[in-house]
Amino acid sequence: MTSFSIQNFGCRVNQAESFAWAEAFERRGLVREQDATRADLVVINSCTLTGRADRDVRKFIRHVARLNPLARLVIAGCSVERDREALAAMPQAWMVLSNGEKLDLPERVAAVIPAAPQAEPNPLRSRALLKVQDGCDHHCSFCVIPSVRGRSRSLDPGEIVARARDLTGRGFREIVLCGIHLSSYGRDLLPGNSLVGLLRELTAVPGIGRLRLSSLDPRWLDEELIQFITGHPGMCPHFHLSLQHASENVLHRMGRNSRAADYAAVLGRLRVLRPEAALGADIIVGFPGESEADFSDLRDFLEASPLTYFHVFAYSPRPGTPAADWPQVREADKRRRSAVLRDLSARKRQAFEESFAGSELCGVVVKRSSGAAVVLTGNYINVRVPAGDAEPGGSVRVRIDEAGWGRVRGAVLGVI
Repeated sequence: MTSFSIQNFGCRVNQAESFAWAEAFERRGLVREQDATRADLVVINSCTLTGRADRDVRKFIRHVARLNPLARLVIAGCSVERDREALAAMPQAWMVLSNGEKLDLPERVAAVIPAAPQAEPNPLRSRALLKVQDGCDHHCSFCVIPSVRGRSRSLDPGEIVARARDLTGRGFREIVLCGIHLSSYGRDLLPGNSLVGLLRELTAVPGIGRLRLSSLDPRWLDEELIQFITGHPGMCPHFHLSLQHASENVLHRMGRNSRAADYAAVLGRLRVLRPEAALGADIIVGFPGESEADFSDLRDFLEASPLTYFHVFAYSPRPGTPAADWPQVREADKRRRSAVLRDLSARKRQAFEESFAGSELCGVVVKRSSGAAVVLTGNYINVRVPAGDAEPGGSVRVRIDEAGWGRVRGAVLGVI
């Protein structure tokens, strides 16, 4: 029986696409293999957001080809859009598919690798990822995504609701909604729709569990959307924002058309309306023209903000974007500034987790091994608990007993 493995690079949208591919493969009778070096078919959903992402994709392909010389490799996604010929020449490249071509990836594979179909996918995974939007109409000076993903395109709300009903009926207790620019959902549809409109439809699905949102653009967070995501009990209290920077100078050069004061207002509103929420952000350091004063503005903003963590990226020039041609910040300065902010993020996350010691929270069991399990709470805390009856995918209530650097421990109080 043919086995498959999928390796994701980059964003949550890639993860959502691969989630759907895995289910389609399993319905066709292929068997999931976690170890790519032992799988018959290896799918690489690539990312080209940074130079490091490109290097990681190629390194993984060479690693699999060396240790699994009989595997068929399907290389798909954003890296293909930028360098198709080079990837097609990589060892054991069997199919090389652009973002448009990968939409029917399971069908392309099935046409060559027949298998006995199954009624349902095999094991229930802990959380479902559901892609609802792709592409982006914004052209930030540093970002290559519009050129490899295209314009913003929203999936039909009826199709999304039907998919959510199916996932709910199969036992998934948390659904993560993913999009390249999720906040712009529905603006391209006729008749028009919006993210808050979609959320109202999804939260009305009978029996649906929690909804978690991937990255949101703070420039598109109006009061109606803020009120809904902070006030509806079906929404996870976890909001991740694409801030990128907090210096007025850098934001202007990025083409973000926003101000740090606007970001502060949005973050403050989220904190007031949902005090227990995890608030995260994407941050870029070392952007062309970022001075020490600009970096100090960013660091001070993050320190004073209610953010509980942030993902820090050192700026990586992307050929074809305006910022790639501007004078660059020294690599040593990028590394130093990145380290400062990652340390700050770790301290803020630690303080956030410690504030919940003794609290009871709801969560989903995302992992179980060696007598222990991990519960992901609605507000994005991983709690290590004794396994007991904590089955992956189950919705439970957990008490946090201890929060130390790098680990939170607790106990399951009951199944929800």
